[in-house]
Amino acid sequence: MSTDPRTRYPGPDQQDPEQQPHPGHGDAMSPEPDYGEDSYRGSGKLTGRRALITGGDSGIGRAVALAFVREGADVMISHLAAEEDDARETCRLVREAGRTAAAVPGDIQDEAHCNQLVERCVDELGGLDILVNNAAYQMPREGIADISTEQFDRVLKTNVYAMFWLCKAALPHLSAGAAIINATSIQAYDPSPNLLDYATSKAAILNVTKGLAQELASKGIRVKPSHQDPSGRP
Repeated sequence: MSTDPRTRYPGPDQQDPEQQPHPGHGDAMSPEPDYGEDSYRGSGKLTGRRALITGGDSGIGRAVALAFVREGADVMISHLAAEEDDARETCRLVREAGRTAAAVPGDIQDEAHCNQLVERCVDELGGLDILVNNAAYQMPREGIADISTEQFDRVLKTNVYAMFWLCKAALPHLSAGAAIINATSIQAYDPSPNLLDYATSKAAILNVTKGLAQELASKGIRVKPSHQDPSGRP
């Protein structure tokens, strides 16, 4: 007998949308997000690998970090200084899983900080095999007239410039079999009117990812977006 996947697993308990001031904290959410810390079972796919994950303190970034460590990787996460508590919790969960964890506070809008992140990862973890450009800034507005130049700069620098800087800094340390994963979004294909700046950044990330994938294929380095084209194309 077939099982209806819509009712096979429990649904979320949350009834009403929650709002938090930026940058938001995982432990303030109710119910708390499930990062897979109790459910994910790895099989050693990333044993011995070293990963740098931006925005790894909470949300998708923490889930990625925990999935990687369950597969055998050591991780370094970057985070804003205001997210220190979340970063500590992510590191605790990583170490509880028996892997090495490191966390570096700072703002990836700064090129020098991005360069330092890569160098610290190489120094503290002994190398770099996987770069995950996950951190992003998003702030919905009514329309283009409400998007200030300051916000537009912040979105592009956090989401696009940082990815560009980190990829450039990481490349000398990556060898065949390494991977770069860039967080894209359905916004790259189907932009929402209230997220024009964010959608712009995600479209840019997608194109950089496609172009960089072609450049680095000959070196045996994979470059992939984290979100699949809604048409079904990878």
